[in-house]
Amino acid sequence: MTSPARHDALLRREGTGLILVDIQDAFAPVIDGFDEVVRQAALLARGMATLGRPVLVSEQYPKGLGATVAALGDALPDDAPIIEKMRFSACGVAAFDEAITASGCTTWIVAGVETHVCVNQTALDLIARGHHVHVAADAVSSRTPGNRALGLRKMEAAGVHVTSVETALFEMLEQAGGDEFKAISKLVR
Repeated sequence: MTSPARHDALLRREGTGLILVDIQDAFAPVIDGFDEVVRQAALLARGMATLGRPVLVSEQYPKGLGATVAALGDALPDDAPIIEKMRFSACGVAAFDEAITASGCTTWIVAGVETHVCVNQTALDLIARGHHVHVAADAVSSRTPGNRALGLRKMEAAGVHVTSVETALFEMLEQAGGDEFKAISKLVR
């Protein structure tokens, strides 16, 4: 029995990974809605782990901006690489590019901060390298709501699919039933 045809804009489990951009300690007091970004990013990380999909994490200048926040770090799969960078885009950092290649993924869900800077540049560079990109709008933010909105508009205009954490996870599940569905349903409640 063959699967029914699905629209190209729908995420598929196979070939999809997650990139979490710069969700670090120093951003906590200055990013609009930071705690919700952390909560949604952690939910996404746990969901991707449930689905057996790779998770990559970037940290912008951790010596000055701190590490990935503990609440998110606790949600990461044990094998999730945390890659230090100085560039705004994670692309172009050798360890990151190697992790992208090693994953075998051609589609990426991107979340993190700041929407209009590091998330935007990473997403657009992924597209330039031939990847399909979905940004989880409920798991990104900036210092101001205006810059968050601008970043989302710019990415969408460039071909990034704007999605949500729950939408992404259920698209990859495709159907109800089974242990993975139960686990993800429990996560999103």
